Amino acid sequence: MQLIPVGDAEKPRNQFPPVYVGDTLIGEEEIAREMQHHPAEEVDEAWHEAAKSLVLRELLLKQASRLKLDDIADEEDRIARVLELELNVPDPTEQDCERFYAANPVRFRSPTLMAVSHILLAAAPDDVQERIRQEEAGRQLLSALLDGRSRFADLAKQYSACESRHQDGSLGQISKGQTVEEFERPVLSLQEGLSPELIESRYGWHIVRVDQRIDGEQLPYEHVKPQIRQYLSESVTRRAFRQYLQVLAFEYGVHGVDLDLPDTPLMQ
Repeated sequence: MQLIPVGDAEKPRNQFPPVYVGDTLIGEEEIAREMQHHPAEEVDEAWHEAAKSLVLRELLLKQASRLKLDDIADEEDRIARVLELELNVPDPTEQDCERFYAANPVRFRSPTLMAVSHILLAAAPDDVQERIRQEEAGRQLLSALLDGRSRFADLAKQYSACESRHQDGSLGQISKGQTVEEFERPVLSLQEGLSPELIESRYGWHIVRVDQRIDGEQLPYEHVKPQIRQYLSESVTRRAFRQYLQVLAFEYGVHGVDLDLPDTPLMQ
């Protein structure tokens, strides 16, 4: 019995259904070769994505033949010509861009900038007892800071497991996307000063002080209009491409694989 390898996984080929586009069979060898471009934990998933990619390609090549484009030797150029002829996507209007800007104000703000210092009480994510111990230690240190018994810089140098302890705990300037999400989300909501609560991350517990906060500002429409126009154009193109492939699949007929088409092209 022949096997299809994907990494260390193997599965008998005859357990997969034959795949057809119209009366054209997508061969097992072709799907097996395509699977290297679709790594997955399960061989079924890799096979499905590979088969789907080849089906979509075959649909477009069949449409190229219907449009009498077989004189274009390169298949990629042939497919590109099909889409150029068949995919009629209107450009976003000024009104479309203005509506999107008005409906998504948060997307068009300059980033909030913060100067942050912290004391990291380190504990591995899976070490429950150490995390409990470090949380209690963190609460004691935080209490000493809140009532003025200790200085932040002194505690950072003595207790922090982060290299920032050599800079009195200073992480410098941070903004969205520069730290791990579970630390960033609560920190970016803080105002200037010492946070009265510990913050937990995969690294352990943090005592956090915001040394400076500069809130982002709304960017003017004219400044972001090119970005909005490009986003809307790409979004409409993806949707039109998906719908076009669905029409082709209905017209030519696809058997042996589900075409659960997302908003992005599936071809390699």
